[in-house]
Amino acid sequence: MSDQGVTGRKTGVIRRTWSYLWRPSSRWPFIIILVAGGIGGVLFWGGFNWAMEMTNTEAFCIGCHEMRDNPYKELQQTIHFKNRSGVRAICSDCHVPHEWFAKIRRKIQASNELLHKVMGTIDTPEKFETHRLEMATRVWNSMKARDSLECRNCHSKNAMDPHKQKEASQIMFQESTKSLTCIDCHKGIAHKLPEIPDEDEPENKDKK
Repeated sequence: MSDQGVTGRKTGVIRRTWSYLWRPSSRWPFIIILVAGGIGGVLFWGGFNWAMEMTNTEAFCIGCHEMRDNPYKELQQTIHFKNRSGVRAICSDCHVPHEWFAKIRRKIQASNELLHKVMGTIDTPEKFETHRLEMATRVWNSMKARDSLECRNCHSKNAMDPHKQKEASQIMFQESTKSLTCIDCHKGIAHKLPEIPDEDEPENKDKK
């Protein structure tokens, strides 16, 4: 077959394809919907994930004065904020799961926090202290239910060197059982511990 024949066939295929694409037909509405749907889906998914990541930034978390002036100031005094290795944990590292579905569930739960922001539930240091135990207990229970996964995302038991730990830490670590998880022993590692009412106090006895 001559080169001219091959060229003619290629030209014919291109011409027929072009004519097929630009000829008005019943296929066009379907093609337009398919292309528009694909582009819309990509834009929606990209925008959704961008918004998710934006709400995980430290700047977003401390955007309200309740968080900036209370827990964030406390975090700045701990080893999770400044240490010899320079590895810093931000709010979302400890308070937002890494897994996608768990992260979505946490974001939905956070809508309740927006409600309390509007209501001014903890908008003063005094109010924050009043609710500190309630908020801390909720976080502790959540972390315990997930076997302190947020801690273990950074801290691996297999990577720990017991010989470099303090003697007291080695003993506690060896004596811990499967029923215990990180948060059982490490409450207050990043924030001030709440004051827990003494059940033996007279005022509490009167309430019984």
